[in-house]
Amino acid sequence: MKKIEAIIRPERMHEVKDALEEQGIHGLNIISVT
Repeated sequence: MKKIEAIIRPERMHEVKDALEEQGIHGLNIISVT
């Protein structure tokens, strides 16, 4: 298991999620930081 931490702009979240799913990564924890 590997842990990846990233800061992603909200408008790009769907693109990133789709790209991760294509690589076989299906579990995400998303935290909104203000």
